[in-house]
Amino acid sequence: MNNLATLLTEAARADGGRVAIRQEETVLTYARLNDTAARIATLLQTKGVRPGDRVALAMPNVTYFPVAYYGILRAGGVVVPMNPLLKAREMAFTLRDSQSRIMLAFPLCADEAAKAAAETGVECLITDPAAFDALLEATEPMVEVADRTENDTAVILYTSGTTGTPKGAELTHRNLMSNAATAAETLLCVGPNDVLFGGLPLFHAFGQTCALNAAVAAGATLTLQPRFDPAKALKSMHQDGVTVFVGVPTMYTALLQAGIPDGHDLSPLRVACSGGASLPVEVLHAFEREFNVTVLEGYGLSETSPVAAFNSPDRPRKAGSIGLPVRGVELRLVADDGTAVGPGEVGEIAIRGENVMKGYWNRPDATAEAVRDGWFHSGDLARTDEDGYYFIVDRKKDLIIRGGYNVYPREIEEVLYEHPAVAEAAVVGVPHEVHGEEVAAVVTLRPGAQTTADQVRDFVKQRVAAYKYPRIVTFTDALPKGATGKILKREIVVELEAPED
Repeated sequence: MNNLATLLTEAARADGGRVAIRQEETVLTYARLNDTAARIATLLQTKGVRPGDRVALAMPNVTYFPVAYYGILRAGGVVVPMNPLLKAREMAFTLRDSQSRIMLAFPLCADEAAKAAAETGVECLITDPAAFDALLEATEPMVEVADRTENDTAVILYTSGTTGTPKGAELTHRNLMSNAATAAETLLCVGPNDVLFGGLPLFHAFGQTCALNAAVAAGATLTLQPRFDPAKALKSMHQDGVTVFVGVPTMYTALLQAGIPDGHDLSPLRVACSGGASLPVEVLHAFEREFNVTVLEGYGLSETSPVAAFNSPDRPRKAGSIGLPVRGVELRLVADDGTAVGPGEVGEIAIRGENVMKGYWNRPDATAEAVRDGWFHSGDLARTDEDGYYFIVDRKKDLIIRGGYNVYPREIEEVLYEHPAVAEAAVVGVPHEVHGEEVAAVVTLRPGAQTTADQVRDFVKQRVAAYKYPRIVTFTDALPKGATGKILKREIVVELEAPED
């Protein structure tokens, strides 16, 4: 049986009484989660869903998400997760593009989901707790799990993309099962007694694989938080005895700024995992000191299920590095012409292995451009050291070329994070008549901190080459972020002109 849903059926069979999902006072055991998912599967069948049909899922991190997720898979359907904060126009695009047969939506987004469903002619079921629970109680559970091959699509994840419309990455049952097993067994070393923090959006690859599927694969507990809030996260970590924290860099920054409240016991926490974007080294070290835990940084993309590289717990951890390729995955660095680059040289990360997507849904041209000779080209620039560890330099598209010199924003951001007044920073390129592009930094300050643009500029100027420091420094109350907390550089607008020097 190659269906991803068997992760749940096996966990329920091993110990149905163990807590699978916790959301504040709501608790689902593995037996209850499995039974409810089986009822969802039957409900979908009565709605005409057949193996291979796409089913859209618009929900935050609530208990209905894992129930619906495994229910769709159990029926043989393909899960099409959507950010519940999308507007009707955006939802309608996904429904049309994926050719979804039906949509399951949480009351939070009922209005927008209903509009999108009406526009596309797709039936929409709102999982209003009282009515939906009654409907499921009157539905018999689907006994069997639909048989799927390992190469059948299990999930279509729509990537945000920096240009054009989103593309749907087709992840197979094998992609997701193998990546979840790798995360649980070799990276996070999760067991039945572990409690994983579920603050990452489950509609995103990182949250699905490293939180939901990894927890279920190990028979562990996942404690959900519908929307990340540092104070609520710390309370949940204390009350639920979280042992594994999985998050993105902005979560680590927020937790550091909040600080551990008096009376909160976080001693069960044994490992923290960061991904989704580069974690500033200064933030990593500060978090380890404050929370007394090792932070392991990894790397991946929606198209790679997502984990491709990681600082494994059984090898030396290198701060600032994404580690080594994970089990079943190969990485290499290539130049623009496709030739390999040597140690210390910068090249684009290419990935091959059991985690690489089947392709982009109904986008053969985009698939052919991204996957060449079996290697997925990530668009991320990196270098390796003498031990083979990978270090992200920057996104290929984020590279700034000032006066013919390459400036990698991440390098400048690392320096900015060393400034005692800076809480968050993003470095972007802006057009310049003389230099082609100018380096600009947009920063937020720590609570109560004060500094000036000149002081920040001079701080960086003393630490990097003359062509690299940001001539433009602006302050903002908050940087634009996506659903996972990743800073969205494409939405940053710098209005100031660069000085002439």
